[in-house]
Amino acid sequence: MKPMKSEIRDGMQIDWDAPITMDDGVVMRADVFRPVGNGTCPAIISYGPYAKGLSFQEGYKSQWTRLEKAVPEMLKDSSNKYQNWELVDPERWVPDGYAVVRVDSRGAGRSPGVIDSWSAREAQDFYHCIEWAGTQPWSNGKVGINGISYYAMNQWQVGALQPPHLAAMCIWEGASDYYRDLSRHGGILCDFLNSWYNRQVLTVQYGLGDRGSKSVVTGEPIAGPDNYTDEQLKQNRADVDGEALRRPLIDDYYRKRMVDFSKITVPFLSAGNWGGQGLHPRGNFEGYLRAASEQKWLEVHGDTHFTHFYSRYGEGLQRKFFAHFLKGEKSGWDDQPKVSLNVRWPGEKFLLRAENEWPLARTQWTPFYLHQDDLRLSADKNSSIKTISYETSGDGLTFLSAPVTSDLEITGPVAAKIWLSSETADADVFVALRVFDPAGKEVVYVGSNDPRTPVGLGWLRASQRKLDQKESKPYRPWHTHDTVQPLAPGVPVELDVEIWPTSIVVPVGFRLAFTVRGKDYEFDGTDAGVAHAPYPMKGVGPFTHTLDRPKSIFGGKNTLHFADGKMPYVLLPVVPGR
Repeated sequence: MKPMKSEIRDGMQIDWDAPITMDDGVVMRADVFRPVGNGTCPAIISYGPYAKGLSFQEGYKSQWTRLEKAVPEMLKDSSNKYQNWELVDPERWVPDGYAVVRVDSRGAGRSPGVIDSWSAREAQDFYHCIEWAGTQPWSNGKVGINGISYYAMNQWQVGALQPPHLAAMCIWEGASDYYRDLSRHGGILCDFLNSWYNRQVLTVQYGLGDRGSKSVVTGEPIAGPDNYTDEQLKQNRADVDGEALRRPLIDDYYRKRMVDFSKITVPFLSAGNWGGQGLHPRGNFEGYLRAASEQKWLEVHGDTHFTHFYSRYGEGLQRKFFAHFLKGEKSGWDDQPKVSLNVRWPGEKFLLRAENEWPLARTQWTPFYLHQDDLRLSADKNSSIKTISYETSGDGLTFLSAPVTSDLEITGPVAAKIWLSSETADADVFVALRVFDPAGKEVVYVGSNDPRTPVGLGWLRASQRKLDQKESKPYRPWHTHDTVQPLAPGVPVELDVEIWPTSIVVPVGFRLAFTVRGKDYEFDGTDAGVAHAPYPMKGVGPFTHTLDRPKSIFGGKNTLHFADGKMPYVLLPVVPGR
């Protein structure tokens, strides 16, 4: 590796490939963008595997195309040539008195070593990088972390290690539970790890050298100067997706990637996305609730996975937050509500509302019962004794409410309770909360990773139905995922299905629907056809579940059971108007 190069470019002092030596001697490489001169400033750092030298425009064409349309002001305020996927733009932050530090994680980009995503080793590396940034001659001693997704998820991990120079975290759409949020939804293996690892990480693994892309700014190979053989590359990466496939239950492998929230004491902003079903929103809510920090805020928005990180609204929040905690400025953050929700309406309409807590204290937890005779969804109880079966390869069963007679707001976590039997020793349950307009057309929403998502989604493998009674709440069941309880064919079992938090105002004349099925939700079976899309977008984006579901077990029919005292329902967080 060439030695660090330092230059002044575009009004910034830039250090390319600054070396940061870890406790085991491995050297991470960072690009540092900072104000010109000898003054000191706070740092905003990121650590991740997407290659700091890969331009957003080249590496993520689909997302960049959509971002140009969604946030046109971004094109006026910057040349955008230093843009990286899911990170802040140095041209927008350095002039405001920040150093932007981008670190290639171990084994990725221009940092050598073995890739082991979200491992304890990575968290320890991040700790050392934060301490390095906080002790440089140009640093004022305060380090903040900012970034989306991977660059948010590892903030929970490193925050629990309590680096002394870490002063604030902005956790933008970041999962916090490696098993429940990412690897296995309700115990069902998610395809995402497999597609993501091969598509976004291994394509920038250190050692690809001349086979990889080159930086459009420096001309250097983004994946390091060394040219490794395929066998060398394989030896230098953990089998991340294979481990999830082989490990259906929570064990030490997962526990080492989970977070001790009692040790997170640093101030943070947790920013979630209602449409992030399949990866991110659950972690933003659970992390916010569980972390020990006395200074913590929750914000939730809509739109794509990246729009509001770069929009004036989202960037404005970030600037106020970091100005307060990294600079000590009176930025207005003292007036920021503890909970800030962009309440969602059909038609991509959002109304920003300040709240004091989550879930909302005034929530009216209301069960809507499934009626088997007419497939109705209603607050009225049903006393019939009956069963209904559905093919797991089909569209399942949809229970539809009457048109609402006044606007109905549903904001909060959701849970379903059903009694179900299978023809085999197991069953995978997929549920969806949906809305239909007066003409009977489903209303879908721009999600973080798919432009046509439903209101809410939930998943559960029936053999992993065991609950942690201490952690579970009626509106948010908590499954232990530490044991398998096989089903007896034809014998119903009680299932509590977690549906990730959501927000929707169902207008007058619209209908609410609840679907139970045996496979992933799809809007209408077609692909949304987004330009340059790296995966099909049929309603859940890359968060499908197909790799660990043999038809001999999860094919055939499932049956819903109805009986006195055992009426299936979905528990809704109905929020009354103020």
